[in-house]
Amino acid sequence: MYWVSFMNNQKQQKPTLTGQRFKTRKRDEKERFDPTQFQESIVQGLNQTGSDLEAVAKFLDASGAKLDYRRYAETLFDILVAGGMLAPGGTLSDDMTRTEFCLFTANEDLETMQAYAQVFNKLIRRYKYLEKGFEEEIKKLLLFLKGFDESERNKLAMLAGILLANGNISASILNSLYNENLVKEGVSAAFAVKLFKSWIYEKDINCVACSLRKVGMDNRLMELFPANKRSAEHFSKYFTDAGLKELADFARNQLSIGARKELQKELHEQMARGDPQREIIAYTREEMKKAGLSEQAMISIIWSSVMSCVEWNKKEELVTEQAIKHLKQYSPLLKAFTSQGQSEISLLVKVQEYCYDNIHFMKAFQKIVVLLYKGFGKRTNRSRRKVTIFGRRTSGPCGRRKEGPQGPDVLSEEAILKWYSEGQQNKGKGMFLEQMKKFVEWLKNAEEESESEEDEAD
Repeated sequence: MYWVSFMNNQKQQKPTLTGQRFKTRKRDEKERFDPTQFQESIVQGLNQTGSDLEAVAKFLDASGAKLDYRRYAETLFDILVAGGMLAPGGTLSDDMTRTEFCLFTANEDLETMQAYAQVFNKLIRRYKYLEKGFEEEIKKLLLFLKGFDESERNKLAMLAGILLANGNISASILNSLYNENLVKEGVSAAFAVKLFKSWIYEKDINCVACSLRKVGMDNRLMELFPANKRSAEHFSKYFTDAGLKELADFARNQLSIGARKELQKELHEQMARGDPQREIIAYTREEMKKAGLSEQAMISIIWSSVMSCVEWNKKEELVTEQAIKHLKQYSPLLKAFTSQGQSEISLLVKVQEYCYDNIHFMKAFQKIVVLLYKGFGKRTNRSRRKVTIFGRRTSGPCGRRKEGPQGPDVLSEEAILKWYSEGQQNKGKGMFLEQMKKFVEWLKNAEEESESEEDEAD
């Protein structure tokens, strides 16, 4: 009985003892996480090295072997940037030791910020495990921008730009700038000016653009401004006036690309629904004006939309017939956006690229061009014309776009001859020129005959 009673007592006590050990361990860990002594060691070292950043880098390198950088990474970076531990909001903790030798007290110039960037670079290269913590620190500091004065924000912006250029941090840190309060008070936009200036100075706009695309930031720059100022005009003026025309041009181009994608998507949906073409044309013209797109750009979008709204036959001998039937249906839409000679060339180039990129259309190029030249119905006669095309006055047959029995033609012979002589792309060039050879010869002969008839008439 005694043994049974003893064992029962042990079973009852085991959870309690285990729990006590667990609580004790957690309490010990909590007690060990005390940044006070760590901060005093770092501050003392920085006070001794002073403004000599080479000495600072050496001190930090050596201290990593004695101090727990892994545990106190946030404290370390707070001190190097602001001189002491930061409380929520960006103010310095009152009860902590501080140093006057930090980023925020340094000179506000690019050369000094480059030197500080080297200090951080050396530290992170020496202790690789600090990389993630450093990037998180920068994100936190950006959220605290309102707690810093203008000079401190400027220094941090220049440093961040240099670090981005060196690849020490990712462009994803910019997410912090989209904080509603920072955007509303104009802090984000002002900070971005300094940041992008130093970034572009260290690299160039192409490198900046590449980094932004990697993290999906290339289409979000407009969000640096409040909703009532979020326009291409305001963005362009703001950054151009600040000396960042390259960035303004990049953002405008990204907006244009975004608008094109949205427009192409909407056109695809309208065609899939079978909306009347007059409505599609009216919608497209309105959107084209809003986005500031040229007719050449617009016809490329329309062609892509037209060709993507149908499932093509996989057999070469059948896909051509299917394409002719489909393009006949959308000839009015194509015609509406080829009023300029250069737009016709753009369309021809898109047709060439499409036929080359889609192997089943390789032999369909000539037939598609002939269809777009003839329009819905074949011509029964040819008329004189005197029009301005490609910047020059020309005369010849088929002078004006003539309404055929069933609708207008899309391509003029001038555009086809221009494409044949100098406007084609390299994709499938030899093959498509060979396909068009007889038709082009026919066009040239017909033009000569027409000119001869004109001379006789004169």
